[in-house]
Amino acid sequence: MNMRSVTRSRSGRLIAAVVLTVTVATPLAVTHAASAATTLTVAQALAAQDGRAATVTGYVIGQPTATNTVITSGFTADTAIAIADQATETGTSRMLYVQVTAAWRSTFGLLANPSLRGRQVTATGTLTAYFSHGGLKNPTAMSLGGGTTPSPTPSPTPSPTGTASPTDYYAAATGRTGPALRTALHTIIRTQTKLTYDQVWDALKDTDQDPANPANVILLYSGRSQSKTSNGGGVDDWNREHVWAKSHGDFGTATGPGTDVHHLRPEDVSVNSLRGNKDFDAGGSAVAEAPGCYTDADSFEPRNAVKGDVARMILYMAIRYEGDDGWPDLEPNDSVANGTTPRLGRLSKLLAWHEQDPPDAFEQRRNQRIYERWQGNRNPFVDHPEWARSIWG
Repeated sequence: MNMRSVTRSRSGRLIAAVVLTVTVATPLAVTHAASAATTLTVAQALAAQDGRAATVTGYVIGQPTATNTVITSGFTADTAIAIADQATETGTSRMLYVQVTAAWRSTFGLLANPSLRGRQVTATGTLTAYFSHGGLKNPTAMSLGGGTTPSPTPSPTPSPTGTASPTDYYAAATGRTGPALRTALHTIIRTQTKLTYDQVWDALKDTDQDPANPANVILLYSGRSQSKTSNGGGVDDWNREHVWAKSHGDFGTATGPGTDVHHLRPEDVSVNSLRGNKDFDAGGSAVAEAPGCYTDADSFEPRNAVKGDVARMILYMAIRYEGDDGWPDLEPNDSVANGTTPRLGRLSKLLAWHEQDPPDAFEQRRNQRIYERWQGNRNPFVDHPEWARSIWG
């Protein structure tokens, strides 16, 4: 059996792929991003892993065999197809795993029909996890050829504050304040696609792309534009900074808060190490490789342009992780001596930074990108900055 990478053949050429299409059958009483007559893109399907019935369009890349493994030759079974929005897609995090049940295997299984790669198909099924990965299960219809043209991901509707928020995403939180608002937001944003720590590399290259140079990412604290390919552990490489330090709650890099892209950002390796697990506060000595940043023995101050970004990431983590899904209950407080407890400070300073540095176009694009392509959930404090004071006063 010849198992090749998802990305390229042994000769270095991109692997051909197949297109799959799937349709939404949504109850009239519930508002969803797509109607029963509309096909979804793979990105939309990955963001809607809530058990709804749907029709999705994508290119079948190969056969998924594990959460992060798709083979493109030497197929071993007719039970699943991996599809993506781009025929040249290489990241499994941007693929939808489609179950092929017995009724469809003779026609749509890749073991029986390896020539399907590169052809267009239409299928209908349930959007739910498969191989612990975003998926479509129990197909009720599959056919060769395309269905209706997939609708593009809808443009976000401006909220009253001028930031971007998709229609109806926050419907359950409308009109609420204080603890009721917090509970509603937690319920909304806890529904997400969970990434592995390896998938975070690909996500950050997309979410933190330099608007002026698509080959680069912007480093959070340093502000430096750096090649996407210079990620790693070298002195001047960039790596994955946990803005909510992973030791504050001891959640590590296992799938969950340790891989949540809403608080993971690219950063220079040595600056990341210097920040370590310090809480956030003002003051200290200047950080040589991160102009505008300061640090002392127990705290770190980010540069002015991202102070609000840091604050909103911390507030997101507090709402998303409430201790009800096996992870620690994360909460900001006004201390800078939190150690390994699931707390991070200084809250009063973070709230001030949140107001001092409101969401900008880069942060709004990042929030939208995570919602559309990676996790299917949003940071509510980017969309509605006013909610921070409503919850924390």
